[in-house]
Amino acid sequence: MMFIDSHAHMLSRTTDDYEAMAAAGVVAVIEPAFWLGQPRTHVATYIDYLSSIVGFERFRAGQFGIRHYCTIGLNSKEANNEELAEGVMDILPRFAMKDGVVAIGEIGYDDQTELEDKYFRLQIDLAIELDLPVMIHTPHRDKKRGTTLSMDVCEEHGIDPSKVIIDHNNEETVREVLDRGYWAGFSIYPSTKMGTERMVDLLKEYGPERIIVDSACDWGISEPLAVAKTAMLAEQKGVDREAIRLVCYQNALDAYGQSGQMKEEDWLNPPAIDQRTVFEGNSILRGQREPRVEQPKSRLNMDDLIIE
Repeated sequence: MMFIDSHAHMLSRTTDDYEAMAAAGVVAVIEPAFWLGQPRTHVATYIDYLSSIVGFERFRAGQFGIRHYCTIGLNSKEANNEELAEGVMDILPRFAMKDGVVAIGEIGYDDQTELEDKYFRLQIDLAIELDLPVMIHTPHRDKKRGTTLSMDVCEEHGIDPSKVIIDHNNEETVREVLDRGYWAGFSIYPSTKMGTERMVDLLKEYGPERIIVDSACDWGISEPLAVAKTAMLAEQKGVDREAIRLVCYQNALDAYGQSGQMKEEDWLNPPAIDQRTVFEGNSILRGQREPRVEQPKSRLNMDDLIIE
């Protein structure tokens, strides 16, 4: 079975993670622009960061047989720095129109402040102007209210719910998200957000329609194999294979494929892996390491599928 991890901050991950993901069946990842853990204070650092996720990171993933896409946006935490936010809004359109950009995101609320609301609305308008989907980050605190507010704002701005992916859902938010016609993303993230067993229970209760499983793997304690592990546990627990395919692959392709930037043929007929190639003079190889030139063939055998 092939998997798409539609929320993976690969800039924070190692090449070992790419190798493991490819071996587990991940054929494509989407890297949302996000907060790096330490606040950025100058727009120039944003320019370098966005350049990395539309450039080198796309190259690096391809060296391991994974197609890399990204979303572009000003995250909710840094929206509270108005000077920075204004500068970022000026540069976003030029990055949002680059190859491989499949949505505006991840955007939304953190503390649900006035500035977060202002820049959330401006970025929804940008997505409408560019005819791109939107990836929404639901807040970690007061999540239910923030999720409802996010959808209310989307409806005020007239964006079609089918173009909006509400991510980081849980048992408290999923029913309203689905009832209002949005895509419901679930981040399988250790100790917080959602675990594999809880996710399987939700699939049994709600079915696969408009549900997307992702890892949200980043610089914290997270699991880059979360999509594959969820799929394998779901199959062990008796979930239909077609339902697993939808939530771990097809739904992400249908949602983000609306951008026109992401097509199944990208990984069904990929270029051969050739680690002798370089990006702006840089190779992923070090020392005398022998380059790979073939497609990955192996698949991981998961012993522990539970992410709590």
